[in-house]
Amino acid sequence: MPPTDRIRDHAGQGAPTVAAQRTRRRLRADRARQLADLLRRQLLTGGFPAGTLPHESTLTTEYRASRNTVRQALDLLRAEGLVERLPGVGTVVVAEKYPHGLDRLMGLAETLHEHGRVTNEVRTMGPVPAPAPVAERLHVAPGADVLCIERLRRLNGLPLSLDLTYIPLDIGTSLLGCDLENTDVFRLLESYTGRRLGHADITLEAVNADAHSAAVLQAPRGAAVLMLERLTHLDDGQPVDLEFIRFRGDRITMSGLLHRSV
Repeated sequence: MPPTDRIRDHAGQGAPTVAAQRTRRRLRADRARQLADLLRRQLLTGGFPAGTLPHESTLTTEYRASRNTVRQALDLLRAEGLVERLPGVGTVVVAEKYPHGLDRLMGLAETLHEHGRVTNEVRTMGPVPAPAPVAERLHVAPGADVLCIERLRRLNGLPLSLDLTYIPLDIGTSLLGCDLENTDVFRLLESYTGRRLGHADITLEAVNADAHSAAVLQAPRGAAVLMLERLTHLDDGQPVDLEFIRFRGDRITMSGLLHRSV
């Protein structure tokens, strides 16, 4: 057989093998990701009360997965900073995510009161000319002053979110001098307006942390953070509070109860 034919024949035999190997790796990666999702849910909801995950052989049996798939799934969770491997102990939970509900209109301290104390570091606070998108959403004249507040919010001393808040100045003036370090803005708004908060329009998306946000939140630059944009209205429909909240994605999990309507 001529050399060129032998090379062509060898390539023809090897191609399916390479493709099969790639397919097996992809399928194992898919199964590892799916298993990591199941384990993540359990460790975030107290499914491992002792703080230690079952042995790899137990996970292999319970989830009908190969040992390699189990190890790859645990590697994914380790890369997220949720678990760690300790010699002589096994895989242990080393991080906790705190639940933030999306089906009730509550301040952060109200939402997380069962998990510890929320404190606020007021980084900036004062009147600024409203950017056009802010003015439009708060129903104030373009360029009119609004109260702008930036706060670093901590839970049990750990940075959790960076909040940028805009409030119409006729309402926001009442907040000047208030104890914003230990009090949710929502409570202050209801107190000073004499009205209840009614509803909020929210948008939730993942964004990459810019240098400023990453430094303040003590997160890696470029790390994914959860961006919650929320426009809150009083019970009469008046928009009163526009917020852009960046949460550390490794310390918060969003949840809600949805009802289907057609």
